[in-house]
Amino acid sequence: MDNTILKIYEIFKQSKSISTDSRILKENSIFFALKGENFDGNNFVEQALKNGCIAAVSSDKSLKDIPEVIYVEDTLIALQKLANLHRRTLNIPILAITGSNGKTTTKELISTVMAQKYRTASTSGNRNNHIGVPLTLLSMNKTVDFGIVEMGTSSPGEIETLCKIAEPNFGLITNIGKAHLEGLGSFEGVIKEKTALYNFLKSKNGTIFYNADNPILTNSIGNYSGIPYGNNEDNFCSGEYLEFNLQAAVRWKTSTENGLAKSNLIGKYNFENIMAAITVGNYFGVPGTSIDSSINCYFPRNNRSQLVKTQRNTLIIDCYNANPTSMEAAIMNLYDTNEKNKTLILGDMLELGKESDNEHKKILQLIESLKFRKVYLVGDNFKKSESDFEFLFFNDVQELNKVLSKHPESGKFILIKGSRGIKLEKCIDYL
Repeated sequence: MDNTILKIYEIFKQSKSISTDSRILKENSIFFALKGENFDGNNFVEQALKNGCIAAVSSDKSLKDIPEVIYVEDTLIALQKLANLHRRTLNIPILAITGSNGKTTTKELISTVMAQKYRTASTSGNRNNHIGVPLTLLSMNKTVDFGIVEMGTSSPGEIETLCKIAEPNFGLITNIGKAHLEGLGSFEGVIKEKTALYNFLKSKNGTIFYNADNPILTNSIGNYSGIPYGNNEDNFCSGEYLEFNLQAAVRWKTSTENGLAKSNLIGKYNFENIMAAITVGNYFGVPGTSIDSSINCYFPRNNRSQLVKTQRNTLIIDCYNANPTSMEAAIMNLYDTNEKNKTLILGDMLELGKESDNEHKKILQLIESLKFRKVYLVGDNFKKSESDFEFLFFNDVQELNKVLSKHPESGKFILIKGSRGIKLEKCIDYL
């Protein structure tokens, strides 16, 4: 191990905290001066030290003479090496989670279940990239029994890099869909990138949890012995999807236990997320009653699969993110409900690259075939097809809100779904 990293680690063991943003510094932390396209943390090193940081890691040679500054050629690589060293000293099980849809929901469900038996630490929010994963690992301390690391990707090689940093010995892919096509090139590129997690775990003789109902995942597992879950009774954990008051529930069983997990999540597409949490919990010996109660006590946040009743309407708010796979699943879930006056408010699906026009048109054709009566579509990509469909099209959410304020909806059951960049959450107050 690099002597400089060892030196930083000795300081870290005293500080127990890392800061990367000079605006929200923690006292006695180590400041890492990260650089990006639009920022350079080296410009704030002296300020960080004045504001209570005990050391700063910098790639600016002009700051080398400051006693508290540790010079490295690349601060991001130093952060990643430090996180990897810390991960090895923790010597705990690390479960890595990736996938096109449901990563964060699955991570939070598993964390909630595992916390019933273990001192558990997991990714905060969506800190799942080349910076977030190291910070997640460095936030874990010796009191932690079990770590959960969410891994995101938008370009080739990222999952492999994150695996080398976190060195997970357990892992799961929620599913593989048409997400980040712009960066990953094609659906085949998405498959290759996501299954890098499987490849890492196989190389380390790790444990893979997988949805056996998903042919892409089962094919990617190959002959490797994993822990399957799904509908089939031959699986390690089998389950049946149910609904109670529109909310997803799973009746499940393994060779040792069985239960009924009622959630506060909306949509059949959450079946695989709930099953993953049940399977991991049961594998690690969490009692069945604790699994069920913890899933029942979990409430979705951040506009993910939330059922909200306003004074005038009932909303399914699922606008944290969107891609063709999750969009189709959400639309079909609304279609399959027995509710009256079903309405769609959909925003563009971003980061689809050359497939964008085709994928947006497919969604419009699906909506048309299902004969939804009221459809609001927001964003430039949907608007390209305005002349071909008899829906309501808007350039942005502000334009939509003007219409909703003049012609308010009432008595409707509304799905709100779109990519984060469209900011559909801003229309909620008008419903």
